Formats: sequence, C-alpha cells, structure tokens
Amino acid sequence: MTSSDVRIVSPCGILGYGFPEESFNRAFEYNQKVHGIVVDAGSTDAGPHKLGAGVAIVSRRATKKDLDIIIKKGVPRDIPIVIGSAGGAGAKPHMEWTLDIIKEILDERSLNARIAVIWSDFTQEEIIKANHEGRINPLTPNIPALTDEVIQETNNIVAQMGHEPILEALENGADIVVCGRAYDPSPFAAVGIYHGKDPGLAYHLGKILECGALCAEPGTTKDCIVGTLKEDSFTVQSLNPIRKCSPISVSAHTFYEKEHPYILHGPGIILDLSQCEFIQVGDGVVEVKNSKLLKNDQYFIKLEGARKVAYRTFVIAGVRDPILVEKIEDIEELVVEQVRDYYEDIPEEDYSIHFYNYGKNGVLGSKECAPFQGHEIGVMFEVVAKTQELANSICSSVRSTFLHYGYENRKSTAGNLAFPFAPSDVEFGPVYEFSLYHLMEITENPFVIEYL
Repeated sequence: MTSSDVRIVSPCGILGYGFPEESFNRAFEYNQKVHGIVVDAGSTDAGPHKLGAGVAIVSRRATKKDLDIIIKKGVPRDIPIVIGSAGGAGAKPHMEWTLDIIKEILDERSLNARIAVIWSDFTQEEIIKANHEGRINPLTPNIPALTDEVIQETNNIVAQMGHEPILEALENGADIVVCGRAYDPSPFAAVGIYHGKDPGLAYHLGKILECGALCAEPGTTKDCIVGTLKEDSFTVQSLNPIRKCSPISVSAHTFYEKEHPYILHGPGIILDLSQCEFIQVGDGVVEVKNSKLLKNDQYFIKLEGARKVAYRTFVIAGVRDPILVEKIEDIEELVVEQVRDYYEDIPEEDYSIHFYNYGKNGVLGSKECAPFQGHEIGVMFEVVAKTQELANSICSSVRSTFLHYGYENRKSTAGNLAFPFAPSDVEFGPVYEFSLYHLMEITENPFVIEYL
C-alpha cells in the first residue's frame, strides 16, 4: 500500500445484518489508514412492502448494534461514514428512523458529527410532470404504462442516486452521510472518486464491496471486507482470516445481480468489465484491473414506488395423511370451489386464494422436475382481497372447509390439518405492489442535501 492508496471498509452486506466486531477492528490494526466506512442498508429483494409501508428491512436493535460499532470507531478517527439506502428503502420514513438511531448513539457516546442527509424522495406531482414530458420509461417491457392514477396511488416514491450528491457531501466535510435510496455501488464509488481514483475502478470495487464478504470463500453478507483502490487497479481482502478471496470468488461476484455478464448500467454510468483481470496477489488477496467507465450522454435514474393494492390473511398447517398428501392439489381445488360457491354473492375478482405445499412442489410449483418423496408436507394458504375483513372471512372459510373436507378413502372424520399455533389465521395486513419501477431522465441533480 502506498500513500496514495485508498482503503474502504465494508462491514456487512446490509446494515443490521450483523458482523463480528473483531473482523471490523482488523481494518484499523497497526494504525492502517482507512479512508471510508461504507455500508449498504437497502434492497428490493424482499419486495415492495418495506417501501410501501415505510418500515425498515431489519430490526432497530440490530441496526443500532451495527451502527454503534461503526460510529465509535469512525467518528473519533475522522473517517467518513456513508450509509446507502438508509432504513432499507431510503424513503423519508426510513431516513428519519435511521437518523434517530444515529443521534441516539452520538448522544450516548458524547460524540459530535456533521451529518449530511441526502433525500431521494419525489412528490407525485413531480413524477406526473416528468411522465407528461416523456422523460419516464418502464425499466423492462413487461411493466404496464404509467398513468396519473397509478402515480397518485403511489406513496414513498424514491429514486436511486449516483455518486454525485454523496461526493458533494464529502467535499463539504460530512462525517456521516445518510443517503436515501442509492444505487448500491455509488456510496463506495463516491469515496474513491473523492480521493481522485479512477471512477471505473471505484464503481467496480463498490459492486464487490456492497455485499460485504459475499465475494470471499466461504461467502457471507455478515462479515467484513476491505477494498484498496490503487492507481490502475484495486484489491479486495476479507477481514476475517477464515474467509479468503480468490479470482474465482471475486469474478463470480462481479456477475452477481446483473442482466449482462460484463456491462453494468447505473445512474449516469455504464461500467464495462469485459477486459477485467482477476489476479491472486497474496493469501486471500485478489487484484482487479481494467474496469472501464463508458461515457453516457443521457442520465437516467431508477424510480421505485409502491402502492397498496389489497389485504392478506394466511394460514400455516401440516398434513401427514398419505391419502391426502397424494391428492393434495385436487382436494385444494375442490376446497376453493366449495368456498366460491358459498360466497357466490361476492365477485371473484374481489379476492384470490393461493396454496403453497412446502415439501411437495412448494417452491417451484409446476416447474418442479424431481418426483415427490416424503410422508408429510407443510401447507400454507393465503387469501388476498380488497379489504382486510374480506380476506379474513374468505380465509376462515378456506381453513374450516379444508380442515373438515371429506375426501375419498379418508379414515378419520375430521382433522385434515395440524396447526402449529392458535389462532391459526394470521392477519397480515396491506399488500403492496411496485407501481413505479421505471427510469427517469434528468438533466440536473434532483437530490437535496441537508446538513445537521
């Protein structure tokens, strides 16, 4: 490592997932310089509920535990801390939730920090205007056309920011940067670009670091990794000696979550990884070269928004009768038919009934190619309806009908289902869908920075 090298520590794949403090502390051994502690906090992997409901992706307790380790190490050493997609989805409720935890930790540890808050929220009126101007397009062809009505029904609209507003916050002396929804590699790239490093290398390193030690073997999001940006390359190394980075593990992670093997699109950037080299340069240390950032004449940001479309109630039960297990799908169809007959006064489009037979095609469904082998299965059935009362009512009837359904050759007179707990019916609440999953063209920075 030379004096111009830039070291960035990624504690874990998502803030609140947890990581060994001893791994994290190894980054600071022998007074090694750390230029940034960066952690991603968000994901759409769990679907639209967190964004639509405005709730966090992980617990407050776990988030505070992780942040406490990070803040007590970073703030006294004047190491910038950058949090991407705060709270899981990066909307205003998630940001406020995260800021409350940060302020609590600073107060408890008697620390002072200049906090930059980068909001990524958009109003419905802003999105309607941009849509009318023809600046919004679906991310993929199968996404329905965007209408004013859909936008009006969508709450917590956010957009993924690039590195530019984060870079601005660092240039203005922020100790802690709390980002709204961010393109996952951007917070990492911003630190490298701030120190004058090649943007292509900085973005590729961000792509590797944002999942914590998932690029190591054995891989995990719950451990720490360090990346070092050099003049014409970068290196990655696990901070836990039980994990090792190899050219295969790091190159494999380069392919992770990408639609194209070596082209990666982000806000205002196109990353070309077609000429990359992955070289083992030490025990568990991999060097990467030739990551290139291509010029992009248009600047697009990805919009995300969720709207409430229904309510859900579900039941989990076990089935061990071999006769019922053998013909479970047929009996479930008969149960649905009987319930629909009973509620013939309710339009069928007002609700839907779904079965998931775990242990028998519960994951792949009709695409399962392996023959069923087993003596018991877990059955989960759900009802999704226009109102919670309707979902509760239909689900109750499905449960009672299924529980007592008299199928052919049944030996007992009742008790087809074994319930693990009571009450058996779980009122889930609102169901959300991604109503905004689009690209919006911009010509100027729309992200607002507030300093606290």
